Amino acid sequence: MQTMSSTDISHYTYRVTWSAEDQEFVATCLEFPSLSWLAATQVDALTGLENLIAEIVQDMTAQGETIPDPLAERTYSGKFNLRVGESLHRRLALEAAEEKLSINQLIVRRLNTAS
Repeated sequence: MQTMSSTDISHYTYRVTWSAEDQEFVATCLEFPSLSWLAATQVDALTGLENLIAEIVQDMTAQGETIPDPLAERTYSGKFNLRVGESLHRRLALEAAEEKLSINQLIVRRLNTAS
């Protein structure tokens, strides 16, 4: 997490999509999932949300709250723990052994082909 002075709000993860329900474009930000902005154009939706986030970050700084790091600036270890049931673990171990791979290699291969 960062302070206001080191956070560039343009580095956050924004998305602008059409909302059929609202008949307007809606801008969202992954780092601030509770915020959105509706507007008639994509540019206006994004601009509105960026202005809102700038205000929120300023308020959070004034209150001494922690500001989320942009996802693009976070570091990842390349590791995560995943618990699976016994039967799935057994099945993966057997498949990995049949392919002469470790379970980790098998799962990484599958994740890479799934995306």
